[in-house]
Amino acid sequence: MALREKGFSVNEIVSRVGVAKSSISTWVRNVPLSPAARKRLLTKIKLGQRVSAENKHRKVEDAIESYFQDALQKVRGSKLNKFYRRVICSLLYWCEGIKDHYSGVGFVNSDPKLIKTFLRLFRESFEIDEKRFSACIHLHEYHNPAKQLRFWSEITGIPPHQFMKPYRKPNTGKRVRKEYPGCVAVRYHNNDIARQLLSTARAFMALNI
Repeated sequence: MALREKGFSVNEIVSRVGVAKSSISTWVRNVPLSPAARKRLLTKIKLGQRVSAENKHRKVEDAIESYFQDALQKVRGSKLNKFYRRVICSLLYWCEGIKDHYSGVGFVNSDPKLIKTFLRLFRESFEIDEKRFSACIHLHEYHNPAKQLRFWSEITGIPPHQFMKPYRKPNTGKRVRKEYPGCVAVRYHNNDIARQLLSTARAFMALNI
């Protein structure tokens, strides 16, 4: 067929001649293509694949946003008492906290939202003495220590003077993550609260096995 010889795709031919796609596919199966026609056809195929991938990605993103909005509405409508806030706090601690209950409460992460959420729940769940907090930020050599100290102090609600000297990680300079804020290790110096957190998480998991 002349259209196929020019490098038209099956879908393009169908739209032009109005014949069933299955018939067109059969007719053009063995039509020889010139280099120019082959290039045009491959370009159309790649374009179609890209459009298909973009549409699929958009559907996934729309689904995720829908799930988020639904969850956001349900979370806003939930009234968690102090005990269940402690349960959530303890589960976060079980995942990211230091399990040595002789070293107080230790929580390490690079995600500001996770750090902020854990500390909010922690402060709501226990009688806290703010002076018992300490923190240390882990930075790469390309970070600005003063800037990151201000950032993590605001996120944690811990005054800058309660931060230890930053730990500087060696960096080759080949990989610079501009959006990476570094990592913060938060300590609350109270062994008993660490034991309560770990025990609450263990109890919750024991009842939900």
